[in-house]
Amino acid sequence: MRVCVIGAGVVGVTSAYFLARQGYEVTLVDGRARPGEETSYANGGQLSYSYVAPLAGPGVLPSVPAWLLRDDSPLRFRPRLDPHQWRWCLQFALACRASVSRRVTAEMLTLSYLSRDVLHALLEQEPLSFSHLRNGKLIVYRSPALLEKARALVEYQAGHGAEQQVLSAARTVEMEPALAGMRSHLAGAVFTPGEEVGDCLRFTEGLFERLSRRPNVRILMNAPVSGLRRSGARIVAARTPAEDVEADAYVVAAGMGSRALLRPLGQDVPLYALKGYSLSVPLGDDDAAAPSISVTDYERRIVYARIGAMLRMAAMVDIGGDAGIDERRIALLKRQVGDTFPSLRLDTARPWAGQRPAMPSGKPWIGPSRAACNLWMNLGQGALGFTLACGSAALLTAQMAGIQAPIEPRPFLPA
Repeated sequence: MRVCVIGAGVVGVTSAYFLARQGYEVTLVDGRARPGEETSYANGGQLSYSYVAPLAGPGVLPSVPAWLLRDDSPLRFRPRLDPHQWRWCLQFALACRASVSRRVTAEMLTLSYLSRDVLHALLEQEPLSFSHLRNGKLIVYRSPALLEKARALVEYQAGHGAEQQVLSAARTVEMEPALAGMRSHLAGAVFTPGEEVGDCLRFTEGLFERLSRRPNVRILMNAPVSGLRRSGARIVAARTPAEDVEADAYVVAAGMGSRALLRPLGQDVPLYALKGYSLSVPLGDDDAAAPSISVTDYERRIVYARIGAMLRMAAMVDIGGDAGIDERRIALLKRQVGDTFPSLRLDTARPWAGQRPAMPSGKPWIGPSRAACNLWMNLGQGALGFTLACGSAALLTAQMAGIQAPIEPRPFLPA
């Protein structure tokens, strides 16, 4: 069977790879010259298998008014005359109920743990070089009250397979000496030893290169898909400037571009771009100033990941606005990073901004589209694209092949 996969970010490339390994003839199509040049380019770098609770949680809505009034808020909302934005926000608010958040968290853990296992098995077969390291993760808390709330979540997630420890402030600094500068503001931390880091772009490029060697794979880059042509109940072609790509089945994994492809077919996907920012700092003499363990500053919503000889810092959620870099947000990120790690040479930092294609509930859509009988979707992973990519691809491949799914697929089926 011939399959056309649209999108060469980390989710699209992993989808194409696993479909090709299943024996399908795969054509991978993307509008960029190289894979991973959009959301996958400079993300946070953390493979956070135990931290997949949705952004829509019971504590979010009460915090929103204060966040919107603060200049240093981790969340910024810019209202637009866009009905889609307001529908997404309403659906997000409805998903903030505690019962919904707990259910979604449990469902997402099944996908993230699958992704971890699939990635580890993949690396035994394909020794990719992307600064992959299992170094654990510390979620650090400044507020004792928030640390106690985290303790309750640790107990809940333990029932779903998570291995975590709640640490005192002293034990946190002992484990990660680079945090000594914030000792006086530190209430404690949650440590998860099984968390990992890696360079998402290099992983995507490496898997893309392995994919391109396979005899049953065709790569078509610099070929933006302008639309999907339908005949009756089937998609018969993906239109590009170079050619119409004909196949027996189509997979849409095009990030934020997915909505424009699916909407004309009658499927209005509730995707919205949550823009995030990152800084990448080369480490030289600053090596000891950077944490060796991955760190998330919970109150400021900043993640830190040592990726080879670089420290990657990612933060913030902007709802609304354009896709470009807002220099004020980058300046704020530098100030906050400097407060926590004052010895870092932030004048060498490379800034980046990317649009995370997010669903209101926080769950991706993985499975068949109702718009056509041979159309499939793998999209909406939001800020967890790197973490969930391998599991999402494995789940999609099982569904398309009609074989036993590795986890229960129903929570992720498209609406």
